[in-house]
Formats: sequence, C-alpha cells, structure tokens
Amino acid sequence: MKIILLGAPGAGKGSQATKIAAKYGIAHISTGDALRANIKNGTELGKFAKSYIDKGLLVPDEVVVGIVADRIKQDDCKNGFLLDGFPRTVAQADALGKLTAIDAVININVDFSLITARITGRRMCACGETYHVSTYKSDVCAKCGKPLYQRADDKEETVKERLAVYEKQTAPLVDYYKNAHILFNVDGNKSIDEVFAEIVETLEFVNSTNEIFDGIKKAKK
Repeated sequence: MKIILLGAPGAGKGSQATKIAAKYGIAHISTGDALRANIKNGTELGKFAKSYIDKGLLVPDEVVVGIVADRIKQDDCKNGFLLDGFPRTVAQADALGKLTAIDAVININVDFSLITARITGRRMCACGETYHVSTYKSDVCAKCGKPLYQRADDKEETVKERLAVYEKQTAPLVDYYKNAHILFNVDGNKSIDEVFAEIVETLEFVNSTNEIFDGIKKAKK
C-alpha cells in the first residue's frame, strides 16, 4: 500500500506514521531524513541540496523529487511506503504522480487552536526529555534536574507563522487529492489511539475496494 500522510505542523503525523508503518509492514519515508541521509553519504543529490542549504535557500523541487524517487526504489519499499512531509506543494504532487500511483491520502484534521496549544506547551531538556505544561508543572527535568526550556520553533509567533505557511502552500493539496478521489479525512482532535483506529478503518476500506476493482479487471481479461 502506498500512502501519503497530510496534516498541519503539530497534527500528530509523526506518531501516526510510526504506527501505520508498523501495522502494515511498509517503509516510513520522511523526506527530511532522506535528505539528511543523502547529504551525510555525499551523494550527488545530497551535495546539490547542501549547496542550497548552506546558502540558506530552499532546496529546489527537482532535488527533493529526485531524493524521493531514489528512496521509493529501495528494497524496503517493495510492499509499499508511507510518505511523511512530501509532497508539500501541488507541483511536487504532480511530479510524484509521474513516479508512482498512490492508494490513499490520509489528511489529519486538527483545529489550529489545539495545534497551537500542543506545540507552545512543549518544554525540552538538554538531556533529550520532552514534557508538556498541561501534564507536567515543574520547570526542571524529572530525569536529570536540569532546567526546561521552550524551543524557538515552539513559540506562539513561530507556530502561527508555520500554520500560515501551511495554509498557503500545503493545504491546496487537500483539494488536489480530493479531486483525484483518494483523499480521506480523519479527526485529529481525538486521542492518538482513536485517530489511529480511524486511520486503520479507512485503510481497510481502501484495501477492500482495491481488491474488488482488481477482481473486476481480472474478470474482464
């Protein structure tokens, strides 16, 4: 099964991607991780991408698409894959459509007010522990005792800017895949387990539908 996971920053895509990949035995492809791996390994695509990053510029679409094209050809993608963080734009979606067919696009819908509360409430420790002010009231780490801090990316003004960019650039993908009849919305305001259960129900429906269509195609031959 080939899946795309959509959702605004803080919608919980990372948590759901891990659970989906484990249940269906497919590769979880984070374009950020794939990009960093190419840079670390010194591939031609990685070197090209690094030349832009070092200048503080966005990596061109053709480079990102090239990295994804290479990644989905690897052995762990034979049974399918889940794309997390790609495509980000309609242009990238067009390019992906030329590479492979997608079975389902899962769009995790979460109220922006809840996303803002989720992200701005995060607190970090230098040791790597993460907390949230809604469930942890101390300002020092329970593990090592060091003071907690809020990342710059988690500050309210930054979160609002990221959500605004998402609305402008990535949200049009919802209409793009809706028109392709492969978009499925799930309620991301629920708990992680409830959201996952809804996603599984959706994917089971997609699987059963695809099996019916495959059976019809074989019968016509």
